[in-house]
Amino acid sequence: MACIVGLAYALYLDFIVRQQFEGKRWELPAHVYANPVELYQGLPIGTNQLKSLLDDLRYKSVANVSSSGSYKISGLVVTLKTRPFNFFDGQEKSKTINIHFNENVIASIRDVHSNNNVALLRLDPVQVGSFYPSHKEDRILVKIDEVPRTLIDGLIAIEDRDFYNHYGVSPKSILRALIANIKAGGVVQGGSTLTQQLVKNFFLTSERSLWRKAKEAVMALIVEVRYQKDDILEAYINEVFLGQDGERSINGFGMASVFYFNKPLIQLKPHQVALLVGLVKGPSYYDPRRHPQRAVKRRNLVLDEMTRLDFLPAQQRNIAKRMSADISPVKQIKSSRFPAYLDLVKRQLSRDYKEEDLTSEGLNIFSTLDYNIQTTAEKLFKRKLEALNKQYGIEKGKLQGAMVITRREGGEIVAVIGDRNPQFSGFNRALDALRPIGSLVKPAVYLTALNQPSSYTLTSLIDDSAISLKQRSGELWRPNNYDKTEHGFVQLHTALAHSYNLATVRLGMELKVSNVKRTLEELGIRRPIKPYPSLLLGAIALSPIEVTQMYQTLAGEGFFTHLRAIQSITSSDNVALQRYPLTVRQVAKPSVVYLVNTALQEVMTNGTGRSAYRQISADYKLAGKTGTTDELRDSWFAGFSGDYLAVVWLGRDDNKPSKLTGASGALQVWSSVMGAISKQSVQLTKPDDIEFSWVDSKGFRANEFCVDAVQYPFIKGSSPEQLSPCVGAVGRTLDKAGRWFDSLINSH
Repeated sequence: MACIVGLAYALYLDFIVRQQFEGKRWELPAHVYANPVELYQGLPIGTNQLKSLLDDLRYKSVANVSSSGSYKISGLVVTLKTRPFNFFDGQEKSKTINIHFNENVIASIRDVHSNNNVALLRLDPVQVGSFYPSHKEDRILVKIDEVPRTLIDGLIAIEDRDFYNHYGVSPKSILRALIANIKAGGVVQGGSTLTQQLVKNFFLTSERSLWRKAKEAVMALIVEVRYQKDDILEAYINEVFLGQDGERSINGFGMASVFYFNKPLIQLKPHQVALLVGLVKGPSYYDPRRHPQRAVKRRNLVLDEMTRLDFLPAQQRNIAKRMSADISPVKQIKSSRFPAYLDLVKRQLSRDYKEEDLTSEGLNIFSTLDYNIQTTAEKLFKRKLEALNKQYGIEKGKLQGAMVITRREGGEIVAVIGDRNPQFSGFNRALDALRPIGSLVKPAVYLTALNQPSSYTLTSLIDDSAISLKQRSGELWRPNNYDKTEHGFVQLHTALAHSYNLATVRLGMELKVSNVKRTLEELGIRRPIKPYPSLLLGAIALSPIEVTQMYQTLAGEGFFTHLRAIQSITSSDNVALQRYPLTVRQVAKPSVVYLVNTALQEVMTNGTGRSAYRQISADYKLAGKTGTTDELRDSWFAGFSGDYLAVVWLGRDDNKPSKLTGASGALQVWSSVMGAISKQSVQLTKPDDIEFSWVDSKGFRANEFCVDAVQYPFIKGSSPEQLSPCVGAVGRTLDKAGRWFDSLINSH
């Protein structure tokens, strides 16, 4: 009976072993990468900037460039050896490159070996984070033929000299451990083979008991019977625990090589391999970052054993023993390096992947994050919030904020900040803080009006006087301008540039609030909108990411583009799985958006956004809009340059007044960041149905000789007909001649 039970149990263990070994052995974390850096001739970057970039990529400055991931700077020439990397569209091989500079511009890029010019050099991307399984294990799988021979020899020498001769259990090792344990009166030494260690890690707990050891021995025998030695060794190399990084567990020699040396396993030298082998006995006790002398002593023991067993020549051992621990000073980036951005990536991925797939399939996720912009924005954002906190006497630690930055062309999200401390992993204000947007809604009101060119143009006069509206509750709503002043009849562009509330409400009521609601939806707002009159002054709560989507359509000149944080995804074995292409559709007439964007440029030059030019050159064209809510609770700014769009929100989580207007708060943060990252000023594309006309301060057609005349764009056929009093007989003649000339040009 006992034999039958024993046989049945052995068959059960055999089933468990085969299920694990022949199925999915490990849950692999998904790794998220930043947008890769591309270098080309003419790129405006200097040697110092490139050095900073290479340091961010964890390249090592050396005297002699021989291994991948290293570089050397000699005057205006940078020599570097790139790392190989598997991108969505194929593998990028390692290359040795000379980059020549002419002042702060790349003059040429040459392959050192072929001496050929390189049109485009794509560097391996920065890993910005990971999504881990519940047990938080991180590993990089390696094949047995990708493993240095010194690693296999080292493991055999120090952990299991009879590996290739036993069948999972070594009687000699067990006897030796048994004697030691009897003498000590407890379990002080193990006699486990590599196979037994693998079985314990794979299937069992670290409990010290005779029953567990017996079970371990049986399963080790099963593994040895069913699988080849190289299969067992490969599994062990990928499974063994070799360190801890916060909550993250470093498993396998592939991951340990990157964690400790910032290099692929195959590139390690004997002294580095021996140090990793030495960690098997006790990753915490021999941690080379905390206990370098202890780790080196253990490493030297491994080297000595390898030489004693003829695995390593004495000369190589002596050279290796003279080396220091040689650990990379910087650990691989943790999973929470950019928590707000990673939160966004995970949410966008959740549309196509299940939670368990994201944290166990080893996906490689190529994001749109720009590492340089993200880190620059974080630094300036944090610094500016601290300065505003002090300047306005806000209770310490209470001023919060969020920021989203996209590429104006394409809608790729390049940076996300969700907290005053950008590294905080918690409530993500960029995605989840729903706050009234105030005057940020106004471009939608004016876009609705300008979509009726027969009734409204940029120079149409609208009434900025007091208005009272009866609400459903029966109470009267009496909005005010921020300065508590009525400005009478003003031109439409002036009302938007100076953010006049009364003029906007009167205009919105003429247009009907339901039409403004429809415009907001066309711009990209998907949240339910209640068409109350207060909507006209921003009584709609949106998150910064939703505001960004709305303004992306304006920056895109009437074309809606879904904001994207992901470019593509590959599997753990680098098979292309999915690409997230650019999708664009027209939702507003480009000519109407052109008029609104012209007014948003005036916001920056003459209106509520003009203080931006304290930090940015006055020659640099920008477009944007400030937003402030009642009692200064929320400070907003949304705007774009030629290359980037950014939205900033500042306020308090407890909804108390922040003491900041859109101009005094959010705009200051926006200007600081955009001044550092933007390289192109706004150049609006003039649609074919736009013409320019001279108009005086009363909205009458004028000419350039009139004192108060300014040239404004109009949709063709909508410019004012009535001539300004400043246009005399000569002026009228010139005006007619001008019209004839315009018609002649247009006819051709």
